[in-house]
Amino acid sequence: MNPLEEASVQTILSGEMDWVGPETMGRLAADPLDTVDTEFPHYVHAIESPDDTPRPAEQHPVFYGCFDWHSAVHSHWCLVRQLRLFDDHPDESAIVRSIDSRFTAENVDREVAYFDDHEGFEKPYGWGWFLQLAAELHLWEDDRADEWRSVLRPLETRIRELVRTEFLPQDRPFRVATHNNSAFALLRVLDYARTTGRTDLESAVVDTARRFYGDDRDYPVEYEPLGWDFLSPALTEADLMRRVLDPTEFRSWADGFFPDVTTAPYDSILRPARIDTESEGGVALHLVGLNLSKAWSLAGVADALGDHPLADTFEDSAGDHAERGVAQAFTDDYAGTHWLTPYVLYLLSRNEGGIAPE
Repeated sequence: MNPLEEASVQTILSGEMDWVGPETMGRLAADPLDTVDTEFPHYVHAIESPDDTPRPAEQHPVFYGCFDWHSAVHSHWCLVRQLRLFDDHPDESAIVRSIDSRFTAENVDREVAYFDDHEGFEKPYGWGWFLQLAAELHLWEDDRADEWRSVLRPLETRIRELVRTEFLPQDRPFRVATHNNSAFALLRVLDYARTTGRTDLESAVVDTARRFYGDDRDYPVEYEPLGWDFLSPALTEADLMRRVLDPTEFRSWADGFFPDVTTAPYDSILRPARIDTESEGGVALHLVGLNLSKAWSLAGVADALGDHPLADTFEDSAGDHAERGVAQAFTDDYAGTHWLTPYVLYLLSRNEGGIAPE
């Protein structure tokens, strides 16, 4: 059952959640609460020997569920954000018990030790989502949030260091439509820096974004999607640049970056991806995530464009993507349940703090 299907497109795109009732809260918590503690199936990284097969919970005692580390991280973000936004969440006790059982100093020390031995692990997607989680805890004025962030702080410090030394200095962006997309990670890091008041990190991210994307022109939007994408490289980049540039500068940049998306073949970027979830599953569910991430990117870019002629076009397209994405996000297929709900919540709550902060 999907209670969100009754919400209007305008309500979804508002990015505010004062309309959400207990039934919807429960649906938004159900899959993350189940999967953060689901160790198997799990994506196994490179195995170097027959004996090199430790259990996920041994290597990653905090973030071992949800098939992979990054999904476990943003599922925790999803649960924490719900606790911050909803004072009367029906699953509050279950969420707190679940997180308390994993957020311990010993468990975090083991996570840090893994990064000490594997510095490239989860670069950059998992790093960005972890900092988004830290930012959410920073926003939440609650004793539990303070305690959880204190426990996670050694890992927060380690990942922040890795972002500075291993990500921001790279000489070129990765423009892929999946986990290695540089713009998507920069978005997470920038929002973390602004939320937590780390102006030095903010400046470094802004400089990197300008270096990577400031001169981009005539983006080939007609090539998207290229496969089982869950991000639009073009729109993710634009979503980043509207945070980096002032409004006038962004509109000028957008004029040079986007071709005429109202005409073929460039108008393809305005149309949601189609998937039959009854006959397709597995990695094809990436396209459901694609519709959700395009919806929030289109809506954010439309807001930043102001009275630009493309603003209404992008806003209408955001609604089409949001409607399709939300309708298909709640599936019984674990290939979707382990990660899609945080994408729904990101869209629904994009104006509730921590996302594109001033």
